[in-house]
Amino acid sequence: HSNFLREYTTGTGGGVYPSNIHQEPASSSNYNTGRGGVAISTIVIHDMEGSYGSAISWFKNPASQVSAHYCIRSSDGDITQMVSEGNTAWHAGVYSYNQKAIGIEHEGFASDPGRWYTDVMYRRSAQLSAAISKRYGFAVDRSHIIGHSEVPPPNTHTDPGPGWDWNKYIGYVKSYR
Repeated sequence: HSNFLREYTTGTGGGVYPSNIHQEPASSSNYNTGRGGVAISTIVIHDMEGSYGSAISWFKNPASQVSAHYCIRSSDGDITQMVSEGNTAWHAGVYSYNQKAIGIEHEGFASDPGRWYTDVMYRRSAQLSAAISKRYGFAVDRSHIIGHSEVPPPNTHTDPGPGWDWNKYIGYVKSYR
């Protein structure tokens, strides 16, 4: 699909999209085309509360009414892009956040972070977040990279949960930027 990303580099080192990102388009019933003129300024970190394959399948199902831009597998950091960054995925639970954010779903369960939140997943996700933040020119900090639980009401989600290692993650993002 021509609207999906192409590897993006600035030639200045760092901030390069990870290699081998697969494209599996979400159902067009599960996102809005465009962003309504809103600039991308945030990344929302999610956990799937399920498996990589089931999340991809769910986002492709037109009845689900949800999507995210990217999904990341726990075991090896495999990345699948589901929605073009130029489009508004339905992931945050608050439309104004959907418009300004890139949603990254991580395989696993918040109740078992030691099993699911692997170093390879953190690293691949951090590479992706570094590239996104560099591409759109926003800071690598906890004001711009937030958990789904930090999206304001009416959002009621709790992911990625207290087991997500924010210091490790932000440290990796800064190192890749």
